[in-house]
Amino acid sequence: MKTLQVIIVEDEFHSRETLKAFLTEYCPQVELVETASNVEEAIEKISSLRPNLVFMDIELQTGTGFDVIQQVKHLDFHLIFTTAFEHYAIKAIKYSSIDYLLKPIDLDELLAAVQKVNALIASESRQHMLENLLTNFQISNPENRRICLSTAEGMEFIPANHISFCEANGSYTDFHLTDNRKLVVSKNLKEYETLLADMNFMRVHNSFLINLDEVKKFIKSEGGYIVMNNDKQVSISNSKREEFMKRMGI
Repeated sequence: MKTLQVIIVEDEFHSRETLKAFLTEYCPQVELVETASNVEEAIEKISSLRPNLVFMDIELQTGTGFDVIQQVKHLDFHLIFTTAFEHYAIKAIKYSSIDYLLKPIDLDELLAAVQKVNALIASESRQHMLENLLTNFQISNPENRRICLSTAEGMEFIPANHISFCEANGSYTDFHLTDNRKLVVSKNLKEYETLLADMNFMRVHNSFLINLDEVKKFIKSEGGYIVMNNDKQVSISNSKREEFMKRMGI
C-alpha cells in the first residue's frame, strides 16, 4: 500500500492534536509531513511539499479552506474537509463528492475517509473534483451546479439540470440523463434525495426521484404515471400525487 503524505490545515490546537494522534496511531499508511494554521501557511506548505492528502478546516484564522484551494497552483492532492458545524458550504462539498468530517472527529468516520482516499489514489480525477468544488461553491443557483458521480468507469461531472430522473436499483442508483444515457452509481436513492433537496427534484415513489423541470405529462389512468421529456415512464405513489400536482401547479 502506498504511503499517503498528509498535511493538516487546522487553526484549533486541540482539534489539530487529536487528528494527529488518530492518524499516527490508527493509520499506518499515513505519513504526517506538516501542519498549518492559516491560509498563507497552508498555501506555502501545500505548494512546496505536494502532499497526497490534505485535511482542511473550512474556517481558518485568515480566511477559509476555499481561499487555500483557489490559490494553490497544483490541485493534485486529495482533500478531506473538517468543520465544527453544518457549514453553508457543505452542499457544494457533497455535490463534488469531496469528503468532510464533523468535529469532534469520529475515529470510524476518519478511517473510512482515509480508506476511500486510498481507493482513489491512482485516479486522475482528483484535480477535476477540486475544480468542480470551486465551481459549485461560487455558483449561487443550485440548479447550475455539477454533481460528481462515481461510476465503474470513473468520475462523471453532470450538471444537475441534465438529470431527468433517478431510479433505485438495490443499494445502487441509476441516473437517467436528458441525453438518454444511464449512469449507475454505488449510492442509494435516499442520499440523492437529500443532496438534490434544494433543487426542483421530488421523490414521487420509493423507486423514483424526478426532475420536475423534465416532466412532459401526467397520466391519471391506469393507476397514474409520469412521462418525462425523454418519453420514459415513471411510477407515482398514491401518497405523492397531491404534492406532485401542487408542485406542478395542476
